[in-house]
Amino acid sequence: MVLKNSSEPVRRNKLGGCGLGEADTFPVSIPDQNGIFIMATRLELDPGASVSYHKHDGTEEVYFIMSGIGLYTEEGEDFIASPGDVFLCRLGKSHSILNTGKEKLVLGAAIAKKEMESD
Repeated sequence: MVLKNSSEPVRRNKLGGCGLGEADTFPVSIPDQNGIFIMATRLELDPGASVSYHKHDGTEEVYFIMSGIGLYTEEGEDFIASPGDVFLCRLGKSHSILNTGKEKLVLGAAIAKKEMESD
């Protein structure tokens, strides 16, 4: 299945619930909900903008850093985010990302639903 980013950005703020600053998002429409992926987008975080610290209950999220510099935080531990880095936030974990650079921080993001394994 080929999914294309929207050609027009959607300007958003308070990403992740209460993130700082603003970002352009390029959401991808997933035509069915039969697979595990429920969201895919390209984010372009303005300098100083963030996706707030949030928990993934029932989902997992991956970030692919394309350009810019940032600070990725997962479970209270900080990591420098630079082009080529991939960050995977697993089920039940919390994370955030902050653009610490002077240019936009550009990343791809995808969220997949994950069912809890039963005992």
